[in-house]
Amino acid sequence: MADPSPAVRRLADWDTDRLESLADEYDTPLYVIDLDRVKANYRRFSAAFPDARVMYAAKAHTGRAVLEAVLEAGGTIECAAWGELKRSIDAGAGPNTLQYTAVNPPAHDLDYATDLGAENPGLTVTIGATDTLERLAERGYDGRIAIRINPGIGTGHHEKVATGADAKFGIPYEEVPEVAERVRAEFDLVGLHAHAGSGVLTDGLAEHCRAISRVGEMARRVGDLEFVDVGGGYGVPYREDEPPLDLERTAEMVRDAVGEIDAQLKLEPGRYVVADAGLILSTVNTIKEAPDTTVVGIDASLATLIRPAMFGSYHPMVNVTAPERDHHPVTVGGPVCTSADVFAHDRPVARLERGDTLAIGMAGSYGYELASQFHSQPRPAEVALEAGEDRIVRRRESLEDVTRVEQ
Repeated sequence: MADPSPAVRRLADWDTDRLESLADEYDTPLYVIDLDRVKANYRRFSAAFPDARVMYAAKAHTGRAVLEAVLEAGGTIECAAWGELKRSIDAGAGPNTLQYTAVNPPAHDLDYATDLGAENPGLTVTIGATDTLERLAERGYDGRIAIRINPGIGTGHHEKVATGADAKFGIPYEEVPEVAERVRAEFDLVGLHAHAGSGVLTDGLAEHCRAISRVGEMARRVGDLEFVDVGGGYGVPYREDEPPLDLERTAEMVRDAVGEIDAQLKLEPGRYVVADAGLILSTVNTIKEAPDTTVVGIDASLATLIRPAMFGSYHPMVNVTAPERDHHPVTVGGPVCTSADVFAHDRPVARLERGDTLAIGMAGSYGYELASQFHSQPRPAEVALEAGEDRIVRRRESLEDVTRVEQ
């Protein structure tokens, strides 16, 4: 049966009355994650690649409820750190199904992965440096290895996520065949991996697929592989006038770019699965008329959502309390003492008054993951929506939580 859910869930599609009641019941700032939408997004993406193995990239949102939803939808999980491995297992993932992509891994990461692999030989470790091979061998690991390729082509919504052209990530392209021989002599070489960048929409697919084609080419050179993993990076439209990713066209272009390979295709969507499933609710506390703008102060900050400060990212906004009011351009900022703590400049929003609830959309991916206690602010609570019900899945931190680890 066809998936009835829309290709993208806009902020305007959320029930504002329900959001207002959530803000009243659970206080703000508040993260809201719709688990039904998470499952629908994962299934839609998987349906576009019926012959591939689709692994959710945990780093987009590692909340246990989200990981459990992905597993319920039939997914497996790709992890980039030891904490993600543990959280995935705690959520019910079989350790033998996990893939750990090591990027300059600290010692404790490799210790944990080595111990896990000793008891679960199906665990796959992806390496992006020959140093990692040496460090794994020192720990007695001789199991499944995938080689991360640096294709020399970066794509995505911002230079800070264009990993395919960043020397930090992966083995230089022409060195891969030699490294593959070394891996086969000491480990079990099972795959090749690459990730070109993040937040790719339909108009960026051509360059994205140019990077993927290099992975397919290298797979044919290396030969005898179990899988070829072309990573994730598939985006969602944050702006209201941007069209959603054309999944059918994406699947066709990716398959054509990879070409004929005698191996299973793997993909790692993260943002696509969770971005439009999450938002932030915040309360307006200050209205200030300045010479060039109206400043709206809210109780969310860059400690709540750092993407606008870090990437200059656009996040849609809706006045949940009174969406029917006339729209006026405002500058929306938080309580952190830096000019970077601004969510929008001159953004038309239904007129805001002190005490109103403001929703900030497309916050499901890299939102709570990048939240911090900057300014000694406790991190917010998170509420999950599922099957018409809501529940707390992450409690609000207290001031005591902020200082609990100090001594």
